[in-house]
Amino acid sequence: MVAAASALIRVMTDAARKAGRALARDFGEVAELQVSKKGAADFVSAADLKAEQTLMEELTKARPGYGFLGEERGLVEGTDKTHTWIVDPLDGTTNFLHAMPHFAINIALQREGQVVAALTYNPANGDLFWAERGKGAFLNDKRIRVAARTRMDEAVFATGIPFMGHGQHGRFLKELHQISQRVAGVRRFGSAALDCAWVAAGRFDGFWERDLGAWDIAAGILLVLESGGVVTDADGGQDMLAKGSICAANSILHPMLLERLKAAS
Repeated sequence: MVAAASALIRVMTDAARKAGRALARDFGEVAELQVSKKGAADFVSAADLKAEQTLMEELTKARPGYGFLGEERGLVEGTDKTHTWIVDPLDGTTNFLHAMPHFAINIALQREGQVVAALTYNPANGDLFWAERGKGAFLNDKRIRVAARTRMDEAVFATGIPFMGHGQHGRFLKELHQISQRVAGVRRFGSAALDCAWVAAGRFDGFWERDLGAWDIAAGILLVLESGGVVTDADGGQDMLAKGSICAANSILHPMLLERLKAAS
């Protein structure tokens, strides 16, 4: 199925591609900065801020008055209290810093508390995942669906490993123990945005992670739902953005994954 993007998705796409062009140029310079840890980190921080500024300018120009929640600047309230953009200008910062081409721009539009449009874009390879509520999910112009596997021992799940000073390592290790011995594989690629998008596209069979920001997963939640998947927080509830956790898979594997997470608690 070939998709015809709405005016809203075109606005989001244009903003993402403009910010993405600058990130792609900056990404090409990252390898030259590896000799200086501080220099490389500062460079990435500048790229991050520049991308968020571009996104805010482009989205605000197209939809004046909408609020804006960005990872770098926090919440900027608009005159239109019913709409808020939720944006991560560079998800997978550590990958970017180490010249790994697995990072993304994440844009979601929340209307009266519900995410109604989503976009996840990797400027390094051109993958552009997008969805609108009730209209399906797409990779570039092709419809995508969650994978159809129904057995844990055939499934590959994605997760995020807590890093230094972040998250609960003990709980994660218990969850990993519960899941890894029952599945075909567990992957940690370093971008929650792309993990969600890859579940939506059937590349991963499921994904779980805790200690995330709303900007990490707002777009991905809609992508998975619109591709036929099931999404809850990691405790089985519907407070994904508030709790900052996610458990996503198809309708058969989701309860199995959730059962393993509960067994680890």
